[in-house]
Formats: sequence, structure tokens, C-alpha cells
Amino acid sequence: MNKIDMLTINTLRFLSAEAIQKANSGHPGLPLGAAPAAYALWAKEMKANPKNPNWDNRDRFVLSAGHGSALLYSLLHVFGYGLKIEDLQNFRQHKSLTPGHPEYKHTAGIETTTGPLGQGIANAVGMALAESHLAAKFNTPEHKVVDHYTYVLCGDGCLQEGVASEAASLAGTMGLSKLILLYDCNHITIEGSTDVAFTEDVMKRFEAYGWDVAEVTDGNDPDAIAAAIAAAKKTDRPSLIQIDTQIGYGAPNKQGKASAHGEPLGEEEIRLAKQNLGWEHTDAFFVPDEVKAHMAEVIAAGEKAEAEWNALFEAYSGKYPELAKEYDLWYHGNPAAALLNDEEFWKDEGNIATRATSEKVLQKAAKAVPNLFGGSADLAPSNKSVMKERTYYSKEDPAGSNLHFGIREFAMTAMANGMAVHGGVRPYIAGFFVFADYMKAGLRMQALMGLPVISILTHDSIGVGEDGPTHQPIEQLAMLRSLPNYRVFRPCDTRETAAGWYTALTSESTPTGLILSRQNLPALEGTGKGALKGAYILRDCEGTPDILLMASGSETELIYKAYDALAEKGVKARVISMPCWELFEEQDAAYKESVMPKNVRARLAVEAAADFGWHKYVGMDGDIICMNGFGASAPAGALFREFGFTAEHVAEKALALVKR
Repeated sequence: MNKIDMLTINTLRFLSAEAIQKANSGHPGLPLGAAPAAYALWAKEMKANPKNPNWDNRDRFVLSAGHGSALLYSLLHVFGYGLKIEDLQNFRQHKSLTPGHPEYKHTAGIETTTGPLGQGIANAVGMALAESHLAAKFNTPEHKVVDHYTYVLCGDGCLQEGVASEAASLAGTMGLSKLILLYDCNHITIEGSTDVAFTEDVMKRFEAYGWDVAEVTDGNDPDAIAAAIAAAKKTDRPSLIQIDTQIGYGAPNKQGKASAHGEPLGEEEIRLAKQNLGWEHTDAFFVPDEVKAHMAEVIAAGEKAEAEWNALFEAYSGKYPELAKEYDLWYHGNPAAALLNDEEFWKDEGNIATRATSEKVLQKAAKAVPNLFGGSADLAPSNKSVMKERTYYSKEDPAGSNLHFGIREFAMTAMANGMAVHGGVRPYIAGFFVFADYMKAGLRMQALMGLPVISILTHDSIGVGEDGPTHQPIEQLAMLRSLPNYRVFRPCDTRETAAGWYTALTSESTPTGLILSRQNLPALEGTGKGALKGAYILRDCEGTPDILLMASGSETELIYKAYDALAEKGVKARVISMPCWELFEEQDAAYKESVMPKNVRARLAVEAAADFGWHKYVGMDGDIICMNGFGASAPAGALFREFGFTAEHVAEKALALVKR
């Protein structure tokens, strides 16, 4: 190792340790141990331009072990991404650019939000998948306009999480050769040595997945690490490089111990570490002039790389103007807005399950939105999620845009997040609604990052029928509705399904779950674009209604029919379809009052799910027909009757409310 490499690595180490010490909070173990690996990658092998962190063809870097964020922030400062010393000094403080874990769109140079271990690996698989697909679509033999790598730095903890295994297995099957995983192998987690719970041979596991594997036994040798990365670029498989390190390297009383993981070193231990590593500078947050000069050369190389790409793309645009135009549309446009006035898109399909309706709408959307890219967790025939005029992605056909995720709901969701942050593709995923439980952690990250990923979630209630309570969603609607910045859209028929898809396709920063039925549902008169406001009036009376009837999805038919039974008894009802609470809450107060007048206190909500959340709309004087327990195994019709989901029962309940 030459002197400037050592000096820069130690700069990264001590900037990180001092930021953590000043905050009195953080994780110094990874920054001290993994700094040589991160430096070798960023300085010697990674293609990026700090002056333009959003350059399309940059290499992506994911710190899956997001608790080591202090190292990432030190890298961003030293490598010229605009993060200042003052930002490092405000580590983990309110409204700083250096929060406890890396946050997407919060700090320049952060590719994805990480911290929940393992998800960063799955995000990176999604990024590499997007790169592969885009390269197949846009590259020509002489113009490789999409040509970059995705790098991940992970630790022992990431590789113990199931989502990492799910995603790594699929990456091997797909042959994602531009995915390189740097494994910071220090054999320590919070509870101590990994031997207590993690003794497998990781390299053999990844070799079995179909990855290329290599080991660097000296984690303090940046030249050996850079050489391993360079070799990995020559393989036709994804690559794992196990880098053997010591957690808390250099801190004499912490090195190799679990105590280095998640607590500040202490001023005295930092002083001893500096002495141990030959750091001569006593000032905190110090960056030597030699390091600044060295980084200026690295930054200039990054600027040159982008300039060369810009020239390449200009030549590409001249020779292939249509491809260049389409590239711009995929990366920077959204043609879905035109669907609002497309009569065919809103066409009524009659008595049909909303999962089948969704399939028809998806085909129309696929023609309008060329960069739709997605698939199902091995349930495509059931949740109708295939774009029929397109091929499936594979190692042999990377231009295919339907995806086989296999039975990997969690990895599918986290991979879609990686595709979304990569850019260029519009991802959607699909599964049975009850398995949103498996997807939840990834869906939460979508909402947190503001990624407009679309989830097709079918078999939405006890209407699943004979498969029984294990497959009948009850509490899942409430779960997803509790997520901030997440839209849950449960349509009642064809036109509302189109509204759900339109909402999802035109969203820029909010993910959408399309909650769809297995059983056939009739087309109801009056449905359509009103659903874009989340809740709207389907049937009304003259004057002020005696009662408001509310429902979503399949139960909307019940309140629609109950209206007539109530009218025969002289009760004036208003039928309100509520496919998306979140959209309704985005409307102004006047609109919400026009739909649900405050002076009408008799209110009845009907939904074949848990009642949690409905009380906001029915109030103290209202009632809810819902599921108060799990379902049962029986034909759907029998279950709906058994649990009170009939128009007759709705009318009976409504009449009782009015008379109360």
C-alpha cells in the first residue's frame, strides 16, 4: 500500500470515528474495519462523477450495512459530493444531511435507503437487473450507453437475513454479471462472535447460487481488494468478494470485539487508535492537503468519464435518433397521463373479477408505458400479471420485460425498490394479498423512499374461499392503510380498477397497492373517474340522506343493492364507494363535506376485513359490518353469507341505525 492510500484510508476512519464520538451515537466498528475496501472501490474501480451524482451511467454503490453510515458520509465528503465537514459534525442530529442511516433523496450520492439488514443486497440485485434490461434495450455494438456496475458493501448481519438469500439466489439464476458484493467478513455481530449462530461457509453458499467467489485475506490491502474487483468484472456471473477484516480495526481496546459495533469509541480510545495507526494530526475532522490533492485527481477522472459518455451519447443520438428519444422517455418521461382521456382504457368489461379486469388494463397500460417491467412471485396465472405481448426476462433474453421472481415475496419487493431507484424502468410486482405480510418490510421502504412501485395484490378477502383462513386476508388492509405515503386502492369493478391503475402509473412519489378480487363482480352504474378522488357518490337521494353507506371492493355491490331495499322502507340513503382512503384524504375540505356531510351521523361501512380505521369515517354513531376474526374453508358464497356480507343484512343494519 502506498502512502497516499494509507493516508486517505485513515482519513476516512477518523472522520467517521469523530463524527460518531461527537454525536455520542453510532457504529464505529464497520468504518474502521471496512475503510480500506470502500476506498479501494471508490478510488480505484468505481466509475462516478461527484459533480453530477445523478449521471445515468454511473456505477451504483449500496451500503447494505447501513448502520455504517458514518463511513459513507466520510466517503461523500472526501470524494467531493458536496457534503461538508459541518455535516459530518452534525451526524445523527435533527435535519442534518447525515442521519443515522443513509436516506435516499436526502443526501447527494445516496443511492437507496438502507439500515434494515439484507434489503440493500436485494435493492442492488434490482439495480443490476434494471441495468441489464436497459442495456439490452438501448445498447448497440458500437454505442454502449448503458454500461455500469452495481456494488454492495455488506456485513455478516446482512447475509443472515433471508431477503439477502432470496435475492442472491435469483441473481445467480439471472446471471447478473455486473453485480459485485463486497462482504466485510469480521465475524462479529451485536451479540458477539458469529459462531454462536452463523457458522456456514458463505463462499460455498454463493458458489451454489451460481456466483463467482473470491477471497481477500488481508482486509487492509486496498491493492488486493481492487485487483479482486477488477477480476470480478471479467466474469459472466455475479461476484462475491469475501474481505477478511477486523471490526474496529486500529482501536487497541475495541478491535475485534462486539463493543466496537454500536457505541462510540471514546475520546481516549480515538487518541490511542490514532497513535496505533500513525495518525499525526491532533485536530478533529482533519483532512490532509495530500488527501485533498489526491481526491482532486479522482474527481477529475470521474468528470472525464461522464464527458466521454456524453460524447458517446451524442454520437448515439445522431445515428439512432429514435432510440435516443425512447431512452429519454424511459428515463425522464411518463406517458401514462394520456390514459386519462383514452376511452378504451376506461372500457367496462362487465361481470368479471377485478384481478381479471386488472389483467386487461395491464395490457392497455403496457402499450402506453413501454418501460413497465415486472412480474409475480410465482403466481402470475392466478394474479393475472403478465404483459402478454412481451417476453420474459432471462439470462438469454435480457430484453424481456416480464419477470419470474420465484417464490420470493420479500426479495421481489426489495428488488423492485432497487429498480425504481435505478431509474429507466417502471416496476410492478404481484402476489396474493395475504402474503403482503411477507412483503411488508419492503413496502415500508417504498413508502419511506417515495418510490411509485405498483403492487398487484389479488385474492383480497374471504372471497378466496376454499383455501381457508391461511389464505384469506383480514388485517392486511389495515396494515397497508397504516403506512404513511402509501395508497391502498381496492376497486369494485372494471372502471374503478382502471382508476387504480391510472393513479398508480401517474404517481411520482407514492407507491400503490391494487387490492383485487378473485370472484366476479358486476359493473356498477356510475363508477369511473370519480374513483380518482378516492371516495365518491355512486347513488344518492333527494335532499339530505338519512344514512351514508360506505364500502370498498366487492362489498360496494352490497351497499348498492341495499339502497333499493332501504328506499322501499322510506329510508333515504347515499351510497359511497371508497376505493382509496388516501386519495380521499388528499381532497379539500369542501369536497369531503360534499361526500360525507358532518350532519349525517348515521353511517354504515361494509368491508370483508378488519374494521380498524373505519371508525374515522363512521364516527361514534355509526356501525361497521366487518370481519372480527379469521375466515374459514368453504365456497366464497357460503362464507359471505355466514359472516353477514349480504345486501339484506346491510339493509337491516342500516335500518337499525336510522331508527336508533
